[in-house]
Amino acid sequence: MHPIRAQVPAESIARPPEPGKPCAPDVPHAPALPSTDKIPSLLFVDPPARTDLDELRQSLSFAFTSGVSGGLFSQALDRAPIAPSTWDPKSFAPDLFLEELVARCFRVRVGGHEAVVNRGFILRVLSRPPSDTRVTELRRGVLHELSGSPTFRTQLERLYTASCRMRGALEGAVAGKKFDPTRRQLDVLAIVKEVFDLMSGSFEGARSGLSRLRDFGQAVQATEGYRSMADLLDYDEHLATLRLDIRVGADGRIRGFDVVTVRERQENPFVLSPVRRWLAKLEMFFRGYSFGDGEVMARLVDAVFEGVEDQVVKLVPLVGEMEVYLGALGFRDLAEAAGLEVCLPELRSAAEGERVLLGLFNPLLVAGGGKAVPCDVVTDRADTTLLVTGPNSGGKTRLLQSVALTQLLAQAGMFVPARRASVARVPGLVVSLIQETKFDQSEGRLGMELLRIRALFEELGPGAMVILDELCSGTNPSEGEEIFELVVTLLEKLRPQAFITTHFLTFAARLEREKAIRNLRFVQVELDAAQKPTYQFVDGVAATSLAAQAAARLGVTRGELEGLIDRNIDRNQLASRALSVVGRDSAFAGPSAVGRDSAFAGPSAVGRDSAFAGPSAVGRDSAFAGPSVVGRDSAFAGPSVVGRES
Repeated sequence: MHPIRAQVPAESIARPPEPGKPCAPDVPHAPALPSTDKIPSLLFVDPPARTDLDELRQSLSFAFTSGVSGGLFSQALDRAPIAPSTWDPKSFAPDLFLEELVARCFRVRVGGHEAVVNRGFILRVLSRPPSDTRVTELRRGVLHELSGSPTFRTQLERLYTASCRMRGALEGAVAGKKFDPTRRQLDVLAIVKEVFDLMSGSFEGARSGLSRLRDFGQAVQATEGYRSMADLLDYDEHLATLRLDIRVGADGRIRGFDVVTVRERQENPFVLSPVRRWLAKLEMFFRGYSFGDGEVMARLVDAVFEGVEDQVVKLVPLVGEMEVYLGALGFRDLAEAAGLEVCLPELRSAAEGERVLLGLFNPLLVAGGGKAVPCDVVTDRADTTLLVTGPNSGGKTRLLQSVALTQLLAQAGMFVPARRASVARVPGLVVSLIQETKFDQSEGRLGMELLRIRALFEELGPGAMVILDELCSGTNPSEGEEIFELVVTLLEKLRPQAFITTHFLTFAARLEREKAIRNLRFVQVELDAAQKPTYQFVDGVAATSLAAQAAARLGVTRGELEGLIDRNIDRNQLASRALSVVGRDSAFAGPSAVGRDSAFAGPSAVGRDSAFAGPSAVGRDSAFAGPSVVGRDSAFAGPSVVGRES
């Protein structure tokens, strides 16, 4: 047996990456966005307009004023638009455990701490691969630069950390600042300025969508609203500079000080000279206005925030988009920690030919702490039906999951669980791996299997990918094979990329021998010299499912089962004997038993035969007597009692 390999032209597959870099082509320049007019999106080529923008702006203003956001960020991500897609998550997400994949594989760790991310948004992005190939290329370009440049990754992590602090400040996470609303608002403005400054000073030389963040930050810095915010924060932190002469005594303690000079920041537009401040108060007095310095500062803060509010609104969905990329990098870190590799695959059309998956592994197995054995799968065509045979627990179902997840992540623009990959685009994915019995199902196992086949053809479009585990396993082989052949024959009309497992080995061998179905290919689980699965796959049809070995491994042999039967019979006999003893000599007998031998006899019984008598009373009739007493009258007699008196 030889590994499944086809002669693939060298120029048709991306060259292996340099150590530490993903396998992806050169990153094209991301389309630029005009100034601050649009959201600086990392997920869209042309960010769609949000219909809830006014509502989002009002929620942001309320959060800034009150310190209560009402779930501003999570609600914004829940309503955020997703790129148009032809994929329907209901046809594959449950069987691929996508929620588990996001929770375990797409973790975001920054500075040694795991961040609390919006998993629902990441799940929506992954489960709806974009139809527009430009969107996929935009995402691949961002990941290519982040994984290839530690500096860019560090800068994105710092920007994300600052954005999370801004979110916490707006949501009132810092409870101590709520007692001074103006102080809290100034702190929020300081974090907002830090975010814009980080954006403008990061990602220098980036060619991907990361350059949008830098361009957006620099465009914001050029606005009047940003300059007013910077001046107000400078006024708050640096109103004036004092030069002091400090007098120190012989004991080292400060005795006093003298102010030498006071220099106010006259270049700051918020700083007024003493004369102008006095004249301003005098003018307000004659006009009948009266307010304190704190109220003046509060109004200044509100006015400054209004000047940058439109730009801050655009940062809200950006937090979720950064989590998508940091989660993808977390997936890469998880694989590397397990000694595995991921890559950005080559995406091709189905007409271009081969499917190449080298070092393929199952990320769900890795996330669960299991040891994943990478395998290679190479076929001469992408639009084929691949029939997989082999022993139970040989890795067939794991292979199907790995292939489906690779296709999904590839078209979503993410890393795939393979060292090197070349896959063909598909318009949809249908996965059927799990057949659960439901309390309200109206059909038996065969009926449910036929309904599964019917649903498959209702959902499956031309050129889509279909993943089926144990097709037609719910009926006898002769009838199941007939239905199986019907399904495989009709699937060819749709030219799908199909992966199907089966234990109909004789039937599969006949199909391989006859070659009546043109695009049907066959692979089997490889076995070592001891007839154990290697979790690799080679061409051909398996000769056996090794059911006997699986039964022995799981303890389902004749000897094991007979031993269990004998054990249960012995337990039942012992229980019956114990019950018969309790029936005649029980210490808990009815009223007639309350007397000399009763375990709960009254005070008059406390003596030689009392169940609670002291050591001297422990004897022949004690209900709780030790081993030496176990005999005719003991209510809890051990095995030695089972016999003459039983």
